[in-house]
This record gives sequence, C-alpha cells and structure tokens, in this order.
Amino acid sequence: MSLTHTAVTTPAELESCGRQDHPDCGIRDVLDRIGDKWSVLVIVELAGGPRRFRNLQRAVEGISQRMLTLTVRRLERDGLVLRTVYPTVPAQVDYRLTETGAGLTHLVKALADWSLAHRAVIAEARHAYDLQHPENEIR
Repeated sequence: MSLTHTAVTTPAELESCGRQDHPDCGIRDVLDRIGDKWSVLVIVELAGGPRRFRNLQRAVEGISQRMLTLTVRRLERDGLVLRTVYPTVPAQVDYRLTETGAGLTHLVKALADWSLAHRAVIAEARHAYDLQHPENEIR
C-alpha cells in the first residue's frame, strides 16, 4: 500500500469468522469500526453538527489528512456518516452523522467521557505495572 492510498478496503469474506452467518461476525465487524480510535473521535465531533473536512481535521487533534479521509470514508461506507458535496467552485464538502450514526453518539460520548474521567487512574496503574514487570513493559 502506498503512503497516499486512501481507498476503503473490503475483504472478500470475513476472515476471522469462517461462517458469515455466525452471530459474532456482525458484532466483530461493527466493533472494529466503532472501537477504532479515530472513528470514535470523528463521531464525537460530528455529534455537534455538520463539519467541513478542514474543520473536522482541526478538531480531531493528531489526525493526518490521509487518516481522516480513510476514517470518514469507512464511516460513510458503514452508513454512519453522510458526505455532501455542494456544487460550488471550489467544491465544498461537509460530513454529518446519519440517523444511524446519531444513534451512536450517546454511547460514544459516554465512552469518551469515561476515558477522560479515568485517564489518570489508568496512567497510574500502567506505571505501577511497569515498575513491577519491567520485562513485560508495553509502550
């Protein structure tokens, strides 16, 4: 894959499931998307209303242009984000949550709030673990 590759990859079949009708297949597939760090942050930002690409990029600290492109395309493919192109010169594009995507916002926001509330406790636990297990230090 090249550094500028931004296509949405679609596996021919769900490799991790074996059988596509297995109940866990859909859950894993959805959790892979929603559990992705950038998807969560983009959904949280879009919960406040439509955003243009650059505004979204500025709001999601640390995301590259390429990663934001991939993230919004994947969310669009999953039916969580709607991309609207306006016929202006230059073309203006905005992104907004679909009804399905908006249904996720309270869950994703709760996860983001929990993360913020517990980040110090988690950092302390990681530090204590690393001191006790220097051979297993994970970074």
